[in-house]
Amino acid sequence: MTTKEQFERLFANEMSQEEARSFLVGLYEKGESAEDVTAAVEVMREHSVKLPLSPELADRAIDIVGTGGDKSGSFNISTTVSLLLASLGRVVAKHGNRSITSKSGAADLLEALRYNLALGVEEQAKMLEDTGFAFIFAMNHHPAMKHIMPVRRSIEHRTVFNIMGPLTNPTGAHKYLMGVFSPDFIDTMAEVLVALDAKRAFVVSSDDGMDEISISAPTQFAWVSEGRIDRGIIDPREHGLSLAPKEAILGGESVENAAITRAIFANEATDAQRDIVLLNAAYALFADGHVRDIQEALEMGREVIESGTAAKHLDRIVALSNAL
Repeated sequence: MTTKEQFERLFANEMSQEEARSFLVGLYEKGESAEDVTAAVEVMREHSVKLPLSPELADRAIDIVGTGGDKSGSFNISTTVSLLLASLGRVVAKHGNRSITSKSGAADLLEALRYNLALGVEEQAKMLEDTGFAFIFAMNHHPAMKHIMPVRRSIEHRTVFNIMGPLTNPTGAHKYLMGVFSPDFIDTMAEVLVALDAKRAFVVSSDDGMDEISISAPTQFAWVSEGRIDRGIIDPREHGLSLAPKEAILGGESVENAAITRAIFANEATDAQRDIVLLNAAYALFADGHVRDIQEALEMGREVIESGTAAKHLDRIVALSNAL
């Protein structure tokens, strides 16, 4: 039986808990290959609750997402970056969940910002069409996880689900800024993105252990484009940004992180808080494909913050989510 057939049995709830546990532990012990992860992602996407998007809108969608598990204690960088990109006219299908390994997950932050999490797929599609942002609450889109979760919790170490989560967006997004908790998984994730026909994507992991592009240390990356994978290093100083200690981008509970996001958009945050968002947003914009280079993208992000456009658009996103 192939790995994909095994995952099909797992998602169809045709495995006993002991069989499922043995299967996931076996994958972990041998080391999950790109082929294993691809099979898992394809099956999980097939079993997901999808959004009714037009082909044009689906083609434009980008996800800015991380595996989590880096235990960095940072504020919600990728969600803040997602909201910033929407203010620049991009279409961001933000796939995420509540906190699992941190004090505040994407859903927790958005809830603290007063975003309505209880939107159905029609309303989520409307959010994307009208504001360029929708939060795709993972727990509502992957019903098979209800019978898989007890098995995951019975395993004392990570499983393939800790790796594949960022790839299971129900929109089938083909553009990504994707963070992984360890550089060891950069190549695997890049190979999976190629297998899934991703158009343009950065897979990043920083030398100081973040599943983001760090402002405190160099960040290793793989760039996926047109079926090719290129590797490189991102140094904030090469983009005119100063290094800052990791403590400068620490967050807390969701309310505190929401205040940081609001302060960034109001141009009232610290340099480090603003710069790490700008840096990640710049690489996301490049992955989206509508800028010449990273420097142009940095200036675009800076301009929408300083002009107040980002703050106004965030208010618009929150208002529409509650009006639908």
